[in-house]
Amino acid sequence: MPWLSTRDLRRHYRRGRHVVTALDGLSLDIEQGDCLAVVGASGSGKSTLLNLLAGLDTPTGGHVTFDGARLDRMTGRELAAYRAREVGIVFQSFHLLPQHTARRNVELALYFQDHDPAERRRLAVEALDRVGLADRAGHAPDDLSGGERQRVAIARALVKRPRLVLADEPTGNLDRDNAETVANLLADLNRDGLTVVLVTHDETLAARLAPRIVRLRYGRPVDDGEAPA
Repeated sequence: MPWLSTRDLRRHYRRGRHVVTALDGLSLDIEQGDCLAVVGASGSGKSTLLNLLAGLDTPTGGHVTFDGARLDRMTGRELAAYRAREVGIVFQSFHLLPQHTARRNVELALYFQDHDPAERRRLAVEALDRVGLADRAGHAPDDLSGGERQRVAIARALVKRPRLVLADEPTGNLDRDNAETVANLLADLNRDGLTVVLVTHDETLAARLAPRIVRLRYGRPVDDGEAPA
């Protein structure tokens, strides 16, 4: 059985009298340690797929299986535990709390785990060091550049020591240099054994980062293969 898989995954939304199809019968197999890029234009179903893999949304049909367990058969508490322990999510818009320091933002990801305050602080600084920001731990998000904020967001995803990282347009709000830094960081994490699923509209980023690219159009795969050399 694949480590992470979708089978005939569908997600439809009703808007008034109309039904919008976000995903329409998507089947994927992802093995532990893979790096997969999902590419498509706005509205192709990329972010919907990520939300379903994270257990943040419920499919209309089909299912997601993670390490032998189907997400659609989990209770709300089990899904929360899955996200707290197994999944790190990196968003395009950072989602950092402006009133807290970088370290505190990273610490907050550990509140659903059994760590005392001193251990949370130690792990947060360790995660910030891993993304090259240990010296910025005491700074608020407003004092950080866009690239630094995204690296704080990656540290927040990593501090839980997840097995799966889901990155939703992680370079979308960054300039070229900062986008390069974040892309290199994600590639390094994957080389260290972390499974990464990246969604992006940027073909160049996908080809550079991921050995495998899945292209979506109107919720369906139009290509699933190796990135060009």
